[in-house]
Amino acid sequence: MTSSIPAVDTRTAEGSALQAVLLDMDGTLVDTEGIWWDAEVAIFAELGHALAEEYRHVVVGGPMSRSAQFLIEATGAEIALAELTGLLNSRFTELIDGSVPMLPGARRLLTELAAQSIPTALVSASHRRVMDRVLRSLGPEHFTLTVAGDEVERTKPHPDPYLFAAVGLAAEPGRCVVIEDTDTGVRAAEAAGCRVVAVPSVVPIEPAAGRTVVGSLEEVDLSFLRTLVTAVH
Repeated sequence: MTSSIPAVDTRTAEGSALQAVLLDMDGTLVDTEGIWWDAEVAIFAELGHALAEEYRHVVVGGPMSRSAQFLIEATGAEIALAELTGLLNSRFTELIDGSVPMLPGARRLLTELAAQSIPTALVSASHRRVMDRVLRSLGPEHFTLTVAGDEVERTKPHPDPYLFAAVGLAAEPGRCVVIEDTDTGVRAAEAAGCRVVAVPSVVPIEPAAGRTVVGSLEEVDLSFLRTLVTAVH
């Protein structure tokens, strides 16, 4: 279930306009984009189809339903969408059984946000069953709110997940910073009116107005995030 909407004091620091930090999961905090691709390749091999490498750039960062539907159409595999999404989720959770590798800087950033009592949400296109498994490694105590892809009517690239998270944290979207690794997630965050830090994983992301691109989370700390919001308020 989605976390209940808490009453949050959004005063993060004297003079700071930052009210909340909203983080993507796969490819942003945890090194799982490759694991998702391995799961997709394995399932389709069992169905008698080899996935072309170029498909990887299409499905990265997308909601499960969109990615799975694309792969069905691209390969001509005879399988229903619901069955395929179930197989992919199950295979992924099997592959990550145990700890999930965190990306450089992720643990330090989450620890800093928690230590400074910054309202923080985990916002993913992955389904709840997958998110809960990954949270074992991330530490659920680091997040005030978590939003899974199967808990909103429209997931990324629509703005709904980030708008839902902002409301849940009693924050204005324009005073939230979103950290994302894919174009799909960046578009969702920007459509919601949030400031964005892009940490590209598989596909490059270009800088743009209201968007900052960094090489890794090792370049991101709370002071840096605060400057992104105070600069426009």
